[in-house]
Amino acid sequence: MEARHPIHGTVAAAVTPLTGVEGTIDSDGIDAVVDFYARSGLDGILALGTTGEGILFNLDERRLAADEFVTSAHHRLAVIMHCGAQTTHDTIVLAEHAAGHGAAGVAVIPPPYFALDAEAIWRHLDAAAHACAPLPFYIYEFAARSGYAVPIEVVERLRSTAPNLAGLKVSDSPFESVQPYLLPGLDVFVGAEGLIAQGMASGAAGAVSGLAAAFPELTIDAVVSRNADASARAARVRSLIEPFPFQSALKFILQRRGVAIEDAVRPPLRTLDDEQRNALRTLLDDPSGEIAALLNP
Repeated sequence: MEARHPIHGTVAAAVTPLTGVEGTIDSDGIDAVVDFYARSGLDGILALGTTGEGILFNLDERRLAADEFVTSAHHRLAVIMHCGAQTTHDTIVLAEHAAGHGAAGVAVIPPPYFALDAEAIWRHLDAAAHACAPLPFYIYEFAARSGYAVPIEVVERLRSTAPNLAGLKVSDSPFESVQPYLLPGLDVFVGAEGLIAQGMASGAAGAVSGLAAAFPELTIDAVVSRNADASARAARVRSLIEPFPFQSALKFILQRRGVAIEDAVRPPLRTLDDEQRNALRTLLDDPSGEIAALLNP
């Protein structure tokens, strides 16, 4: 397998389309949402991450969804596959699958729940990186979700043991929590939309954005312009959506944008109820707000 070209720019943290109360993988929905992303001008997608509910699916479901994302992208978009799982074994299985089925890169968040020390985190990430080598490997740093930050010493050690370490997705905030990971020679993608301008000015390679799952143009503008106002605008729009069940709300917005998917999610995540749908619909239709102009250009 040949190493892939580096991925830079704007990457959407893709939603995973589901159907039904229990949230069954919707293959047609994945095709529809990937087509939307490809037409939007994004440089790539991160599939099955936090926005994509990946950790809530079993191994068979994750492999099925991974194949659907890669097949749907069909070289129009780079697909980074999130393969983080609760055990090293499952993470290796997913990373090997992604490497063998056309992904452009693999990202792994360290396992949540247990407060792992630096040695355990390195062993886990090193095993995952070797499982997908020579495919580009990205550490997914998100202390609010894993329960701890990846120590910088682990990143540096991994550089010496995993030649395919390409960079990190860093979803921490404030910027003081992101800055230590902006290491020379590694491609760092900022997760918090409001920090994109600062990140790009400090050498970030781009952004991996949950907001871009529904409003890619806002994140693309922030990355390309490197403008603080564009980053702030993206952050404002995200703050309007966050009071709602986030994954379901993004899918509802995509519906409004003509993407044929349901707003179903995998429990215990909550799907929008009727009251929330009406409130979100009102927000989207508000002619004085920033969102309405995006839906009705």
